[in-house]
Amino acid sequence: MFPLAAHDRPDRPGPGRGFQLGRHHSRVRGFGEVNGELPVATLAEEIETPGDGQVRALVTVAGNPVVSTPNSGRLDAALGSLEFMVSVDIYLNETTRHANVILPAPSPLERSEYPMAFFGFAVRNFAEWAPPAIEPSGPMEHETLARLSLILSGQGASGDVGVVDDLMISGVLERAIAADDSPIAERTVDELATELSGHSSVDKVVDAMIRTGPYGDWFGAVPDGLSLEKLAASPHGVDLGPLQPRLPDVLRTPSGNVELAPPAVLDDLPRLLAALDRHDDAQLLLVGRRHLRSNNSWMHNLTVLTKGKERCTLQVHPDDADALGLVDGGLADVASRVGKLTAPVEVTDAIRRGVVSLPHGWGHDLPGVRLGIAAGRGVNANLLTDGEAIDPLSGNAVLNGIPVVVSPA
Repeated sequence: MFPLAAHDRPDRPGPGRGFQLGRHHSRVRGFGEVNGELPVATLAEEIETPGDGQVRALVTVAGNPVVSTPNSGRLDAALGSLEFMVSVDIYLNETTRHANVILPAPSPLERSEYPMAFFGFAVRNFAEWAPPAIEPSGPMEHETLARLSLILSGQGASGDVGVVDDLMISGVLERAIAADDSPIAERTVDELATELSGHSSVDKVVDAMIRTGPYGDWFGAVPDGLSLEKLAASPHGVDLGPLQPRLPDVLRTPSGNVELAPPAVLDDLPRLLAALDRHDDAQLLLVGRRHLRSNNSWMHNLTVLTKGKERCTLQVHPDDADALGLVDGGLADVASRVGKLTAPVEVTDAIRRGVVSLPHGWGHDLPGVRLGIAAGRGVNANLLTDGEAIDPLSGNAVLNGIPVVVSPA
């Protein structure tokens, strides 16, 4: 069973394109794209390597790849060689310190909230929307991103960002009008657009999606249907009922079936089996971990979330600690093929023998970082991860199971 969110407008049932990969490849190492994206592990070399197609400029939005990508020390150096970089961010962090321009984002209290992505993971269908708590003090994120889009498309910094907003709203309404079962087929985009509500153009897009979604009021054609105004009147959310069986309608595989053994997976099995046999008994395997009060690198500059005992520790099983001469509270050197760091040791039987664990997202100690609370906290586990190791099917860097050698510092 799968969720059916209020903003979801299901496609027509039937086969789709499926999972696309390998339609084009990265310039330097020839890694195939996966669903239109290239592995971030290739970014450093694409910046460093001269030639046609070399990356010379970069836009980042609320990301911190210098901490969150493999062999991050190499990427850190590569960012310093860019001709231009712009970041949309609230922090001057390990990544944005390389930017020529940092464009600030609003406080979460200044914008409305409709957690669209999370409704797709829900275990019961529901919807909720919250208005801004305070008036915006500057440009909203979508306005900044729209202006960047206009600049990058050659229309200059003075272009009308409303054009981008109108395109988004029109796209939703045109699709709804053209739907086979549309109760608004006789109405126009301009007419419907005047009936949308919300504090911003983003709200109006959400309102259009909800009103033409599976529970929507279809601009009055379904009197008891849902709209943004109804969500605003229900600050605790609206229950839309339990999940329902949706197969095969939600399948978009070329065959229209659940494909349990697609050729791309079967063809990769020899590589997988060979990888299982490669292990050096002198090495341990490094895995990551998360903590309740930490998410990637985002939450370390808030006192309430970082106070208390040290959490960026290297967890080691007692038997491994004895064999290596490590002591709880001491320091250990951890080295991989690409890097080395020193971390405090936490001896615990909560981890199995042969494995050590270090949380990711820490290590806010680079020059130029202005993170008063996070500064100097923890170590960057991605100094150890290897940009050469990429899962070919997903395009993801291998960030767990990293072979390392551990010794007392």
